[in-house]
Amino acid sequence: MGKLERIEKHWTLIFSWVRAHKFLTVLGIALAWIVLEILTLPFGDVRRLKTANPSETAFMREHEEQAIAEGKHFRKIQRWIAFSAIPKDAINAVIISEDGTFWAHSGFDWFEFRESIERNLKEGRAARGASTITQQLVKNLYLSSSKNPLRKLKEWVLTWYIERTLSKQRILELYLNVIEWGWGIYGIEAASQQYFGKSATSLSREESARLAAVIPNPRRYRVDKETRYLERRTQLILNRMAAQGL
Repeated sequence: MGKLERIEKHWTLIFSWVRAHKFLTVLGIALAWIVLEILTLPFGDVRRLKTANPSETAFMREHEEQAIAEGKHFRKIQRWIAFSAIPKDAINAVIISEDGTFWAHSGFDWFEFRESIERNLKEGRAARGASTITQQLVKNLYLSSSKNPLRKLKEWVLTWYIERTLSKQRILELYLNVIEWGWGIYGIEAASQQYFGKSATSLSREESARLAAVIPNPRRYRVDKETRYLERRTQLILNRMAAQGL
């Protein structure tokens, strides 16, 4: 038997096996694709975040592309501020609002996750989220706003890796400097100057709570618009801070 015949026989056997085991073939391809997606995650970029600040994020690029598609002008406003310069009230307000167990968990709040699932199943809709600050940071930096299962898997892997690569303080510093606080406004320093006309270093306790109150949806609930939601959410954050002695 010649070399060409052996090759043809080899491929014939492979195709026969594939036809006879279609489910296993599809499953194997899917698993291989998932593994490849995980292996190509930006682990090197995460390590560089120990000392380097990101110039832009996946969410910033997505927002710009969205604006262009809608024929709108997009202007990014971002001013970096060191963690040590951010008032404790601002840090505490954001943690109280977004991730009360931030300093204690390892990237995932499993109690909140369970509570979220139970409530969403009960109401039949996505009524409550359970993303920690670390998970939100991962989505902002590297992923997108889509909610497909593969994106969620990437989020979990990168969350696990970031928590083991960066300090909690660095994670929070990155988060406070890259999250959106309005159309084209990123980071607490840019937000403070935009809404209060001063640096974040001078934020008052109430101003800090107002900024934290709109994080879930900063385009719908603006810091500079007096609404019942903003007032109620701000007071809730202030009350929780006081109850915890912060």
